[in-house]
Parts: sequence; C-alpha cells; structure tokens
Amino acid sequence: MAAAAAAAANGGRSRTLHRRQRAGPGPAASASHGGGRGDTGSVSGRKDPFPGPAPLPRPRVKRFLRGTKEKAPRAKSQRLRWHLKLSGQREEAAAARAARLDLLLPEEPGFLEADPGEDTCTVTQGDIAEAVDIASAAKHFDLRLEQFGPYRLDYTRNGRHLLLGGRRGHVAAMDWQTKALMCEINVMETVTDVAWLHTETLLAVAQRRWLHVYDNQGLELNCLKSFPRRFTVLMIFFSLFLQNDKGFLQYLDISVGKEVAALCTRGGRLAVMAQNPANAIIHLGHSNGTVTLWSPTVSEPLVRMLCHRGALRALAVDPTGTYMASAGLDRKLRLFDLRTYRVLQELVLPQGAGHLAFSQRGLLAAACGDLVQVYKGVGKEVPPQPYLCHRPPRPPHGLRFCPFEDVLGAGHGHGFTSILVPGAGEANFDALENNPYRSRRQRQEWEVKALLEKVPAELITLDPTQLGHVDTASLQQKREERIQRLGFDPQAKAKFKPRRRAKGNNLLHRKRKVAHEEQRVNTTLHPSTAAAPPTHASPVQCPCCTAADRWQ
Repeated sequence: MAAAAAAAANGGRSRTLHRRQRAGPGPAASASHGGGRGDTGSVSGRKDPFPGPAPLPRPRVKRFLRGTKEKAPRAKSQRLRWHLKLSGQREEAAAARAARLDLLLPEEPGFLEADPGEDTCTVTQGDIAEAVDIASAAKHFDLRLEQFGPYRLDYTRNGRHLLLGGRRGHVAAMDWQTKALMCEINVMETVTDVAWLHTETLLAVAQRRWLHVYDNQGLELNCLKSFPRRFTVLMIFFSLFLQNDKGFLQYLDISVGKEVAALCTRGGRLAVMAQNPANAIIHLGHSNGTVTLWSPTVSEPLVRMLCHRGALRALAVDPTGTYMASAGLDRKLRLFDLRTYRVLQELVLPQGAGHLAFSQRGLLAAACGDLVQVYKGVGKEVPPQPYLCHRPPRPPHGLRFCPFEDVLGAGHGHGFTSILVPGAGEANFDALENNPYRSRRQRQEWEVKALLEKVPAELITLDPTQLGHVDTASLQQKREERIQRLGFDPQAKAKFKPRRRAKGNNLLHRKRKVAHEEQRVNTTLHPSTAAAPPTHASPVQCPCCTAADRWQ
C-alpha cells in the first residue's frame, strides 16, 4: 500500500506539472521574471517603454575596437565567409560589452588645475600633500640613507614593491605602500644597477664583477659571470638584456638560463640604454651623439639615428612606443617620432638632463642637475611646459614612475624621495595581468600562465605587426621548389585548345557519318535482318496467265 501511495503521489505530481506546463506561466511566473529591462511584462502589468539594453554611443564602442576596419576581398569559400562574418560579430559584441562595463570603473585620471594667473610648477609637494587624502599624502616620503648612496631604484610591474641599490653595496627590497621591509643586505661590492625580475620574489643586482640574482629574503640564488654596467628585463620574453663598458650586448633567457645572443656594437663604452615597451627593441646612446636600435636576431643595428652633436646622457621611450626622448651634453632635450624618426620638439635646458623617464599617461620627468622637472603635453604641437618641479636633497641618480600610482621615485646621494605627480599613472589596472592586491596563490598561477605564454626572443622585430602577415616570398620559394621536384606545376591550368569548326567543306562527311550511324543502330536493333545477305528473287508467275498475256 505504501508503494501504491507513493506511485499515486508521484503520478499526481507529474500530472499537476503537466497541466501547469500546458497552461503556461501564470501571474507568479510573470512577476518573478518581469523585473528585467528586456521583459515586456512587470509586476504592475505595464509594458516597459524602453525594452532591451540601453543604447551605447558609437565613439565609446570604437575605443575598444582593435585594428583597422579595412574592406577585405570577398572570400571564395562560403565557409570562410561565414567564419569571417562570425569573427566580426564577436569582436563587435566584445567591444560593446567592454564599453558597457567601462561604467563600472570608478577611478578617473586627473591633473592639477591651476587658478587663472597661477602656474602649476610653483605648487610644492607640501601643498599637494595637504590637499589630498591621508592615504595619498602618505605616499610622499623621504628615506635618509646617507652612508651608502647614491641609489638606483626599480618598481615591480604592479607598482607594489620597491627595490633600492646603493653604489656602496646596500640593497633593500620593501613594500613601499605599507613600508614593510622584505630584505636588506650589503653585498660588500660596488652596485651599478638593480632590477626586479618577472615577479617580486626575484631581484638582480649588477655588482663590481658579476651579475647576482637574489630572492626576496636576501639569499643568493645564481651568479652570472658577466660584467654588466646596465641591464633591463624584457618581461614577456623572460629575457635579461645586459651591456658593459666594452661595448658588448647579451640576451639571456632567465626561464631556462640560456644565452640567446651576444652582439658587439663597436660603439665603445655603453652607459645609456632604454627599452621600447611596445616592441622590446633596445635603444643605446653613444658618445658620438647617435642612437642605435638593436634586436637579438640581427648582428647589426636596425636603425642608426643622429640625435645630438655631443655625447648622449639619457634616453627614454614612452609606453606606446611612439616617442623617444633624448638628452645630450649640448643641454638640449629632443623628442623624436619613432614612426618617422624625425624631431618633433626641442627644448634648451639650463642644465643637461642626466636621467629621463616616461609615465604611463605620457608625462616626461627629467633630472636637470639637482632639480626634477615633469613635463606635460609631450608630443603636441606646442612645446611642453614644466608641469611640476621638485628639488631633492641631492642630485638624482635614478628616476622611475610607479605603475598605477601618481608617484615618481628619485634616488639620490642621501637616499630616496617619493614625489607626488597627479595624473602620472593609469587609474585602473587589469587584475589578470598586474594586480597590486594579488595573493600568493594568484601570483603563482600568474607565473605559470606567463611561462606558458612566453614569446620567444627571436620574434623581437622593429614592427611587431609583421608577425601576423603572410610571408609571400617564402610561399613563392616553396612553390618553385615543388615545381622543380615534380617536374611540372600541379596548380597550373591546362592549355586551352580551341575546337576546329570548319563550315561548308565537311557536308559530305557529315552525311556519311549520319548514314553510318543509322546503319549501326539498325544492326543493333535487327541483328537477323542485318545478317542475311541481300538476294534478288524472281517474280512469281501466275498459273492462269498464258504466254501471250505475259508477253503483253
């Protein structure tokens, strides 16, 4: 009975659900699903006057579209046409979704706005610290380290950690926002340059003899027996670029510990270097006023530019890879357009700039003697004017903008100074790439993903867009080799041979052909008649006729 009752209960429930499905959604269902913007019904029963998602302005969507909308030739394959159409629709939908979600980003970049008749370069750091909130004011500080200076510095990609290296051997790593010290050591040798590797757990120090790699606890992990004076990290390539006083360049793959290339510049002592963040090309400044561009795949410079009449002192390339700033002994600051390799702007400084640095939003910082000047509007028609000025305790020996922060770090003989520069950093960051608040587990996952997506150093080219183009020369060479191997061209079309169509002369020939065709058909249909030989039978004589009748 219990089983029968359960079956009856299940059967009753199933019949009830079936009746509900046939009847359709009731008022309760309409009330539960009618709150969306795209539904025609609502709790009150009124129709939504604005159905569907809110429209987006076309300029906002264009900001997230990549590439140029060039009209491609019509594809011959229908499947390929469908695939291209679907790809375009997906790209358009992704851009529209990014533009719609852009409203959720609360941070917006901003600059100092001066009153009429006031110049922003007269605003001091104390005035800025008093006007901003407490968290931002805490980012302006000085570290008094007078015994081991002057200092070189470097920030991590997410802008959270700071690395300091004094010329007299002092090396310190810290979380500069919380002022938490990670490690502090003295290598007891001269330090010429310091830099973070791909994460904040590894740091490299160029010492008097060799290049040493330490972890964030100060333990030495590796020693590269090279003699670098300056070096930089090519992040997406997991490569380390080294230069020394003898004019040699080295590319080291830090993921496998292998040397990618070793080049001789034949340019003498190398002390001025900058990396193009857009294509990972290395810019080197020489004592004869020229700048050379280098790639590990070519043993000669890709480009050689004459920038100054004297030796170069500093180089910097903006994050977009469009502009390059150079400073020489002639006290001139020049801005070049790397698309045309021509001078856009030229400034005469009271003192030659010893260090240059670009921010994420295009601000240019220059260390002129004991004064740090920040320029705004670089690349425009009007020459840039000083946006901010600050005088550290000693002449700077290193300048770096902190990523995703309005902070400029300056290392000098008495330690380190953090300068507030409103509008220098990007207001929003990509949490999947550079997350300042990531945990240890997230950092480990990012490191594994970055290693899997590592780009080989052989792909470093002056124009990175060429990597997606088809090499027509190689295709033509392969086709010629195939023709030579087979002895003929399998893709060549057959030679056209026109039919001979003579008129009038072949009339008899056509008649004979038709007669032969009829005879062949008759032979096929009546084989017995065709096989019997033709006979000439005598006429039948009537027995009732006489000879006279036949004679008549």
